[in-house]
Amino acid sequence: MSERTGGWGETRMGMVCDRCDWRYLAPGETALQACPHCGSTGMVKLDDDASDSLYGASPELVVPFSVGGTTLAQQVAAFAAGIPFPPPDLTAAALQQRLQRLYLPMWLVDADVTAEWDAEVGFDYDVVSHQERYADGAGWQTAEVRETRARWEPRVGRLQRHFDNVAVPALDSQVALQRVLGTFRLAGALAYHPGTLADAIVRAPDRIPETAWPEAAVALQQRAAQECRTAAGADHIREYRWAPVYANLAWTLMLLPVLATAYLDDDGIPQRVLIHGQTGQVYGAKRGSMERAKRISLTIGAVAIAVFAAGLILALASLMFPPLLVLGLILALAALPIGAGAAVPVTRVWAYNRKQAAVPLEV
Repeated sequence: MSERTGGWGETRMGMVCDRCDWRYLAPGETALQACPHCGSTGMVKLDDDASDSLYGASPELVVPFSVGGTTLAQQVAAFAAGIPFPPPDLTAAALQQRLQRLYLPMWLVDADVTAEWDAEVGFDYDVVSHQERYADGAGWQTAEVRETRARWEPRVGRLQRHFDNVAVPALDSQVALQRVLGTFRLAGALAYHPGTLADAIVRAPDRIPETAWPEAAVALQQRAAQECRTAAGADHIREYRWAPVYANLAWTLMLLPVLATAYLDDDGIPQRVLIHGQTGQVYGAKRGSMERAKRISLTIGAVAIAVFAAGLILALASLMFPPLLVLGLILALAALPIGAGAAVPVTRVWAYNRKQAAVPLEV
């Protein structure tokens, strides 16, 4: 058995993709048939020990899906329409039919911090000066100039504070994912309770708390610096230094909404597509169909040959009926640009796929 409930309060199955190594908590007792990330059908159930490791932290907050149906449909249609001679399987209808709800994890850290600190704090003040300017017809005029400057003063103090929900990445690819999908609005996150996720899949963290701690420590220092700035009544703070002591560290998860879908390329290989669950921003591999382009090119070539053959037949017939010679020459000449156009579909797809191949897609 690899089903567990842990602190999630609901049964979920631990699974891993044998191609991309993404680990998931699948809903209920239903095994995933394909990886939402790479499309591989090589999904493997995790044994008890490996599955238990996915429950190292419980979800605390869930950012809900909020992208509207109209916006989603428009974004998906734009993605499919932006590819020259797309594979037959790449249609807006097919992409929407295969949509899966997927949550990506982010660590939330709570901590009690005691620290001695020192910094420079800045207080804004206005400086008023006057400038003389000469204007044609008006002579010399005086203009008041107001400039905001900061007065910096040293401060030292002692901080004793509890910090809640300091967010840090739980995935090695978190930065890359947000770079291509965009950031998430976290303000509307809802408290997690069993049943919140329904049939959605959850991507398991691949960064353990020990690995994520350095970034958490930096985020805590930034939060502490702003607390000290506020306490000092200052407008700015710089050169913030502290000697913190941490206690009662608690790690939970916040889940971010993503939609996953895929289409089959010419070789029947799934090409993954990810969609931001709030904005509808689409990201995925874009490939034109060379097979489709070849068929269209062959069709255009066949038309060119048929037109040329018709022109040749009319030219030969002109031996018996001379007026046909002009029509035959026109058809023969018209076949030339048609034949040249036969290379366009293949050339367009080749150039497009070559350009897309240079775009990094490993996130």
